[in-house]
Amino acid sequence: MEVQETRVQTDRVLTIPNILSMARLVGVPVFLWLILRPEFGGPRSDGWALLVLAFSGVSDYLDGKLARRWNQISRLGRVLDPAADRLYIISTLVGLTWREILPWWLTGALVARELMLGVMVLVLRRHGYGPPQVNFLGKAATFNLMYAFPLFLLSVGSGWLHTTAAIFGWAFAGWGTTLYWWAGILYVVQVRRLVRADATVD
Repeated sequence: MEVQETRVQTDRVLTIPNILSMARLVGVPVFLWLILRPEFGGPRSDGWALLVLAFSGVSDYLDGKLARRWNQISRLGRVLDPAADRLYIISTLVGLTWREILPWWLTGALVARELMLGVMVLVLRRHGYGPPQVNFLGKAATFNLMYAFPLFLLSVGSGWLHTTAAIFGWAFAGWGTTLYWWAGILYVVQVRRLVRADATVD
């Protein structure tokens, strides 16, 4: 499977999966503007913000699936997809924490993981390697968080719908945060092996 995926990888830019990833990137500032409008005296636009998050989740699923099915795996896509994932997670954390929908400790746990991965990327770059490829655990963590964030936004208010959204939101957030850190630890192990292998060769 690894060999086949490398063989069909291309330098094409305008593919359907890449366009979906680009649309997700464009949606990041749109989402932030929608979620933070009440903080700057504007009307609440949580419904529109939910739609942007829903589009992000659907497109995140589709871009990888379509890239494999239509043989449109590209080098640009390998960069755009994880970049869009991280920017959405960071922007959602900023927006929901600013609105006091997310607690600071959860935001801190997710940001700390991102900082750890950022250090690993710098270590890899120093040794001549690119950023690590997204693994299954990392993708599963992102899916869980992408479900959790809209549910947290939907939980604002009173009533059975908001209460149910909060319960499921915390469930997905717990799974997502656990998987997010697990994937991060696996990245650290992978980086250590590469660095040790380089030291042995030298």
